[in-house]
Amino acid sequence: MALVSSVRRYFRHELLPLLADLRLAIGLLLVIALLSATGTVIEQDETVAFYQANYPEHPALFGFLTWRVILNLGLDHVYRTPWFLAILILFGSSLTACSFTRQWPMLKVARRWSYFTRPQSFQRLPFHTHFPQQTLQGIPEQLRQLGYAVFQEGDRLYARKGLIGKIGPILVHVSLLLILLGAIWGSISGFKAQELIPSGSIAPIQHLTGAGDLARAHLPTWQIRVNRFWIDYSPEGRIKQFYSDLSILEQDQEVKRQTISVNHPLSYQGVTLYQADWSIDSARIRVNNSPSFQIPVVPVRTETGNKLWGAFVPTKPDLSEGLTLLLPDLQGTGLLYNTDGQWIGSLRQGMSLALNDQLTLYLDEVIGATGLQIKSDPGIPWVYLGFGLLMVGVVMSYFSHSQIWALQTESGLYLGGKTNRALVTFEREFCWLVEQHLASPLSSGIPTAADWYPKGL
Repeated sequence: MALVSSVRRYFRHELLPLLADLRLAIGLLLVIALLSATGTVIEQDETVAFYQANYPEHPALFGFLTWRVILNLGLDHVYRTPWFLAILILFGSSLTACSFTRQWPMLKVARRWSYFTRPQSFQRLPFHTHFPQQTLQGIPEQLRQLGYAVFQEGDRLYARKGLIGKIGPILVHVSLLLILLGAIWGSISGFKAQELIPSGSIAPIQHLTGAGDLARAHLPTWQIRVNRFWIDYSPEGRIKQFYSDLSILEQDQEVKRQTISVNHPLSYQGVTLYQADWSIDSARIRVNNSPSFQIPVVPVRTETGNKLWGAFVPTKPDLSEGLTLLLPDLQGTGLLYNTDGQWIGSLRQGMSLALNDQLTLYLDEVIGATGLQIKSDPGIPWVYLGFGLLMVGVVMSYFSHSQIWALQTESGLYLGGKTNRALVTFEREFCWLVEQHLASPLSSGIPTAADWYPKGL
């Protein structure tokens, strides 16, 4: 019991105030911002070869940043590292402690009302005045016209409005906690993958570029079938749009089908498939009267950086002789070259080319492959909800919490008030209230402006 009591005392009097310290929260927020910037500048979830090529050891970037440093510190996947998640959890703990030790007690105090019983209490208020030989008559109705909630007990009165302004900061803290929760949950249970699937083929999700620990053990079991992939070209030959006709298969049964394009993805069970890239997978060829056979193509580097694919087309069954077929795009036109690198002619999809009296080549089909970027982030709904509540909480925080007290005594009526922001607006309301009471036929002993003008102004 003594140990438990000591732990509770340490938590309440030492640890909780430390977590609720505003300086700690600001420091953690700056660290999170710096690490997020680092994750934005340094490419994430790339291969080791990529980092070795772009962050060599000699010369090191900035004198210290090399591929070994990036990989050892986990800067290639900042948002999923244990230390980044630990900082998020610590920041969330700080927000929670601040909410329970400061914001929630302030709201509880604001909800309670108390009456002033002594005239001296009004001297502490920034706005106060005294009406000799006046009563509370008319004050409640005038305050209700200004939107105040009025509480009256005999000759004492308390009014307030803008309590929503006290709820706003708490809602801001809750929204930030939801955003942190969504970020943490997405990091440990989300994944990213890239698949290059030929038209007419079926493939599972298997080439992960980044995944949380929970995601690796629970990858989707359904498969992706590319019914067709095609590209729309402009009359000038430029690419206008990519299209992929996709089907989602579960146990060989189609459960969803949709044609996707750039900026128009497919979503299924929290997984989103984006049209990201394309390639040429193979070509179907016939030589003379032979059956159609499929030959693979490979990317060819060009000095200009344009995409180009090449394939070896055998002209003899023993593969001892052949031609080179170059495909620049999916429009169905191929370029043929002999072994000496001389251009022989062009061959369009669905057509043939007679190479000599004994050899005719047919190009039946150019098969494209769609490049899909696949993402799953279960934390996104929490993040969106958090940002929505954050906007609402910020707006609510701008509401002023205004309070007015009144006390009727033998020497007259005492009136005073205060607000936490928008002093000019509150001053106008207080002046209006004073003017309305001065206009009452019961008024006598009119006070001067110095009696009710706010102190210090």
